Amino acid sequence: MLSIRSTALSCIVMLGFVAACDKEPPPGPGDTPDASVPEMCNGAGVELCGGSCVSTESDPKHCGGCGMACATGEACERSVCVAVCQIDGKQVAAGTVNAANSCEQCMPTTSATAWTQRADGTECNPGQVCSAGVCSPKCFIGGVLYAAGTPNPANSCETCAPATSTTQWTARVSIPLLVGGDDITAQGWTTVSQTPNTLTYGADYVRLETSTNSGARTSGQLLLKRENAFDGTKPFKFHVTMQVESVNTHNQLDSGAAILGSFTSPAGNSTDRSEMIYLDSAAIGWADDTQSAAFSVKDGAYHVYELSVDAAKVATVSIDGVAKLTRNNFTTNGTIAIGDQTNDPNVDGAVRIKSVELLCH
Repeated sequence: MLSIRSTALSCIVMLGFVAACDKEPPPGPGDTPDASVPEMCNGAGVELCGGSCVSTESDPKHCGGCGMACATGEACERSVCVAVCQIDGKQVAAGTVNAANSCEQCMPTTSATAWTQRADGTECNPGQVCSAGVCSPKCFIGGVLYAAGTPNPANSCETCAPATSTTQWTARVSIPLLVGGDDITAQGWTTVSQTPNTLTYGADYVRLETSTNSGARTSGQLLLKRENAFDGTKPFKFHVTMQVESVNTHNQLDSGAAILGSFTSPAGNSTDRSEMIYLDSAAIGWADDTQSAAFSVKDGAYHVYELSVDAAKVATVSIDGVAKLTRNNFTTNGTIAIGDQTNDPNVDGAVRIKSVELLCH
């Protein structure tokens, strides 16, 4: 007969065995996790998609959430699908300007594999705009591209000055009508001439010279003429920067060195010739001899000769800013001429013209 103590010990042993049988051993290092246990993904913006942890902030197949795939040519940035370019093996964000050419940028809607030209007129560098894919100093005004220096078609006293503005016309002080050293015909000038004469160019001037053949009854003539230089119905002012090398004394209505504020082909009418400014070696005056002023014209220096006509048709002739002559009722057809205006024998001259400018104010 078993004792109560033996019986109790037997029960304790049996209970321990049962407990040991119910408890499974921990998995070993090579054991596969139970598929029924969900995998945990750690980190902000990381989700379990298709059995893998992915970043829904940057994965184009799961952008913003599992299965939310971006379209071809798009990337996932901060959980949003954005258009990009793939250029030269690199991903480029939409709108990025090409570092090698500021007139190109990534525009995936146009091309996702190459740079796209930016629109003409787009500002690229300071004082420059895009023109046919090249950044250059031009103006884009009213939807039209203009090269630097181009005058406003509606107002010649305004010009394209990209350094000042690429989107608006810039006012200018004067309009260059003639630049010495450059071909006169390319600048809109023609000649009125009779031999013997010569027209030559220096680095910054055009030189006119006439002479008289021995015993000849006529002499050489050489005038530079610019038609429609200004609107003759309005006030005007122009400068002639010129040096008189040599000149004979004028005859009335004729001069070997002259400036005409009005000229009618072929030789100037009576009004043109009366209003003509003659330059003698020691004086200037109106060619009809109504007024003159002493001045050392042939002193070997360049001087600025100005003809200004106001709204009342009062003309003023100045040299280097000093008024010398005046005249009422000055009329003009807007054509100007400079040089030797006569074929009278031994009334000749030689002048160098550096510039002719129409003043805007």
